[in-house]
Amino acid sequence: MTRWLVLHAKSRLVPASAAAVVVGVAGLAALAPPHGSPQLAAFGAAIGVAAVATGLGAHDPALDRTAAFGWPPRRAAHLLLGGTFVAALLLAAGRVADPIATDAFLLRDVVGLGGLVALGALLFGPRAAWALPVGWTGATLVVPPGDEHWLSRLLTWPVQPTGTTSATVTAVVLGCTGLLAYSWFGCRR
Repeated sequence: MTRWLVLHAKSRLVPASAAAVVVGVAGLAALAPPHGSPQLAAFGAAIGVAAVATGLGAHDPALDRTAAFGWPPRRAAHLLLGGTFVAALLLAAGRVADPIATDAFLLRDVVGLGGLVALGALLFGPRAAWALPVGWTGATLVVPPGDEHWLSRLLTWPVQPTGTTSATVTAVVLGCTGLLAYSWFGCRR
C-alpha cells in the first residue's frame, strides 16, 4: 500500500505541487498588509488550488484506464487532500504572520476555488485547470464587490465578507459540483 501511494504521489506531481503551494502562500503572506486583504486572501487560495491542479490528471490516460480499481474515490481523495493542504497552509500563515483574512473566509474560498479547479480539470484538462479559479479571482479586481445586483454578488463571491450567504452558497455549490464531477468523470484527455 505504501509503495502504491508513493508511486501515485510521484506520478501526480504531488511533491512539486506541494512546494509550489508553500512558496505561493509564503509569498502572499509576506505581501499581506497589517489588517489583511480580501483580494490577497482570495488570490492565495486561487494560487494554492492552481498548484494542486497540476496533479489532477495522469501523464498516460490509457494506463489509468487499465487499472483494476475504480478511480472516483482516489480522485476525490486527491482533491480533498490537496484542498486540505492549501487551507492548512493559509491558516498557518495567519498564525505566524498577520492573518490575511478570517479562517471562515479562507476555508470558504478554498472550497469554492477548489471546486472551480476540479471543473477546470474536467473541462480543460489538468494543464489549464488553473484558469477558472485564477480568472474568477482576477474578475474580483475589476468588478467592485457590492450588494446591489445578484450578478455582482455572484462574480465577487471570493472577496465578499464572511457572513455573506450568497458567497457561502456559491462556494459550497461550486465545491460540491466540482468534487463530484471530477471524481466521477476525471480529467479531459
